[in-house]
Amino acid sequence: MASLLIQHASLIVSMDNDDTRWADGGIYVEENVIRQIGPTDQLPQTADRIVNARGMIILPGLVNTHHHFYQTLTRNLPAAQDANLFHWLRIHYPIWARLTPEAIYVSTKVALAELMLSGCTTSSDHTYIWPHGARIDDQIQAAAEMGFRFHAARGSMSVGEAQGGLPPDSVVEQEEAILRDSRRVIEQYHDASRCSMLRIVLAPCSPFSVSPELMRQSIALARSYGVSSHTHLAETLDEAAYCAETFGRSPVELAEDLGWVGADVWHAHMVHPSADEVSRLGSTRTGVAHCPSSNMRLASGIAPIRSLRRAGARVGLGVDGSASNDGSHMLAEARQALLLQRVLGDPAALTAWEAFWLATRGGASVLGRDDIGSLAPGMAADLIGYRLDTLELAGGAPHDPLAALIFCHPPHVDLSVINGQIRVQEGVLRDTDLPALVERHNALALALVRGELP
Repeated sequence: MASLLIQHASLIVSMDNDDTRWADGGIYVEENVIRQIGPTDQLPQTADRIVNARGMIILPGLVNTHHHFYQTLTRNLPAAQDANLFHWLRIHYPIWARLTPEAIYVSTKVALAELMLSGCTTSSDHTYIWPHGARIDDQIQAAAEMGFRFHAARGSMSVGEAQGGLPPDSVVEQEEAILRDSRRVIEQYHDASRCSMLRIVLAPCSPFSVSPELMRQSIALARSYGVSSHTHLAETLDEAAYCAETFGRSPVELAEDLGWVGADVWHAHMVHPSADEVSRLGSTRTGVAHCPSSNMRLASGIAPIRSLRRAGARVGLGVDGSASNDGSHMLAEARQALLLQRVLGDPAALTAWEAFWLATRGGASVLGRDDIGSLAPGMAADLIGYRLDTLELAGGAPHDPLAALIFCHPPHVDLSVINGQIRVQEGVLRDTDLPALVERHNALALALVRGELP
């Protein structure tokens, strides 16, 4: 049985309910599960692999609850730099219509590399456009090759402009085909076992791009297989106006009517719920992916995450699409969440520990996981380490190492272990030729925008 021993960490933060911490701490792993954790001198002293973590803070791997990996190909487009969501989407839809299987595969690897180097060990991704033979299988292959824990959300759009939707008709799918492929990917790939590396999620895109009937059938299909469901909801006031005009409902009311609430559902953004809707979302334990950078970038507003959490909603963090955030740094997103909540006037609206809770325990809860998000015996061996002697943390780490990661400039990880396997060591992503990957990604990005793909 393969074993891994982390020794002499300056500090281990478990993120358990008691905020248990160990100085000169260690973690003993067998296969892909944590077996022991505590002071180094109380753990086994031998293992197949030993990592000296002296000078590091060790934490649970970060969990990203919302992203669009393919959007790394269209970061920072000049025409979309100053657009709100609907305008931004109309600029990007015709470009994304040219995506190919290779573009999906390569962009997935780029997004995963950036996430992994930022401390993320588990992520969901919501891809809802599948032109030219692209399939979710392309993303699943990329994640498996990177050794990354992945919740693959089979997204979809079915209502184009001719039917009153926002996307062009050329990028939508037939609903029968969506449901047929959704069933296929669940049956072929979904692994519900503890410490699973791959789970499938069904994810119709938004109220302005899919029909109510597809929403009903998708969640019925998901529940028949015991998989989670995900969509965008209540992101902007434009969306609220669209729902009022088209359905005579607010976005949250529409979701409730369609059965899209509960412990097996999470919504991205949730910027504009009413106070009563916040209470109802909490009472049903519905999940929310808070995406502060994207909401700021598109001027969408500030999500009431404090109220949502108090009401009982499950809340985690999402870096969101790389073309509405232009980055995939989970630690930076946790920092942004803290700062944005404080803009409302309360300097203690979100603490550093709470920001980490959202990025770990909160995210695990949103994804329906009880085997990741904290460090304890029996949990999946997903852990990260940041050096405390870096320039970014100088003068901050000596006072409060955990808070320094939030209040100071967000660093990259020095160590990342996913499912018991070392994926980043001494700040280097293993088994990935990053320069070659970025070179090919940039070539695809230029060709995509210039209309040279497929």
